[in-house]
Amino acid sequence: MVPLEKALKKPSLEPELVVVALERPPRPTESSEPPAPAMFKIVDVRSSHVLAEDISARETVDLLEDIGSIVDISIYAWMPAAKRWRLLTFAERKALWEFRRRAPVALANGRELRRAS
Repeated sequence: MVPLEKALKKPSLEPELVVVALERPPRPTESSEPPAPAMFKIVDVRSSHVLAEDISARETVDLLEDIGSIVDISIYAWMPAAKRWRLLTFAERKALWEFRRRAPVALANGRELRRAS
């Protein structure tokens, strides 16, 4: 006589799947130093003169307040890994342009904060 469990169990036609463990590349070590601040260059499109170079994001936004139109300038960001200037896309330029419309607000500690006017 055959045990009931073996009689009810049907033989499988498919072989069992084999688990394969692949080797992963080693994780890159994290740098302890913070990333360098973003640096920008602004060029007047009409005259091709460099209006500012190696300026911070805050200085870039402040300079944009004196510009008449977003299409009058080209804005470049410094790419340290490639060691070259990269032209910002229109969407990236527009994002910086939107910050120029914010008016400064004085805080209790004497610092200024920008907010939409």
